Amino acid sequence: MDIKKAKIFVIGGTGNFGRYIVTASVSSGHQTVALVRQNTIDTDPEKAALVDQFKASGVQIVYGDINVDHETLVSTIKTVEVIISCIGGSNVADQVNIISAIKDSGLNIKRFFPSEFAIDVDRLQDPVEPAASFFSAKANIRRAIEAEGIPYTFVVANGFAGRFWPNLAQVNPSALIPDIEQVVAYGDGNSKITSTMEEDIASYVMKAVDDERTLNKILYLRPPANILSYNDLFDLWDNKSGQTLKRTYISEEQLLQMIQDPQTTSRVLLSVCYSVAIKNDYASYEIDPSTGVEATMLYPEVKYTTVDEYLNQFVPKAKAPVLGSLLEKIKGLFHF
Repeated sequence: MDIKKAKIFVIGGTGNFGRYIVTASVSSGHQTVALVRQNTIDTDPEKAALVDQFKASGVQIVYGDINVDHETLVSTIKTVEVIISCIGGSNVADQVNIISAIKDSGLNIKRFFPSEFAIDVDRLQDPVEPAASFFSAKANIRRAIEAEGIPYTFVVANGFAGRFWPNLAQVNPSALIPDIEQVVAYGDGNSKITSTMEEDIASYVMKAVDDERTLNKILYLRPPANILSYNDLFDLWDNKSGQTLKRTYISEEQLLQMIQDPQTTSRVLLSVCYSVAIKNDYASYEIDPSTGVEATMLYPEVKYTTVDEYLNQFVPKAKAPVLGSLLEKIKGLFHF
């Protein structure tokens, strides 16, 4: 007998990550509702086309804004079982409006997945600004959810591979693979970094939606093949490409100076790098089974993309110059 799947309400579904959640929800057989701001489709042709794709796949579109359309939120929440928020990082504090709407709807939902999907904000060791305020906002949302007794799952996926792998984890990339020749690492480059492809994160989230083992728990994503340090990642690419990346290492002191300099671009990302690469906040702790579970252990049937597999698609082009040079040498030997 088929088990009825939860009806899912996705907030932030046209964003860089939310679109994967919407697609995975539909593919997994869930009735899916997506909240879309009218001005988004009026001003962004790419997102307007994405909304059309959602509609064609059976997604119910609700127009509204979590900051101004409280009644729309309440009435929609009353019709669903699960809410997944994928709103952007600069707006995470606005999720208090979602919490308020959940309360006013009668606390009828089975699960709320707030916009997390990155580092575990309750496990940070002395984060620095400006990221510290961002982390604090996420932690405050966690506490508000817990205080209201809203059933939840917090998803800690650490890094989005689609953001990190194409540029070999560079904050300010001057090129994308296979054209990268110089790379920067923070600290000694040995802190482990966990990354997962966005579509794989969405697949694990769909598995967790109706799973009682993830209720009121943190779902950690730690795909074993994707736990690599900067040096591991650089070595992997060197071996695949047949070339040697020029590496620069930024010390803790240098990194802090960069972060504190108001003229520095990407200060937020650099302050995140401080937590990840200097404080090793991605992998410096064991998962507490009373509060967390690990996705790849719960769902071994999910075939996730490994960084090794991902990089393979760029190898032929990367090796082309090396192969061309070798052929020229052979031609010279035989006077072609």
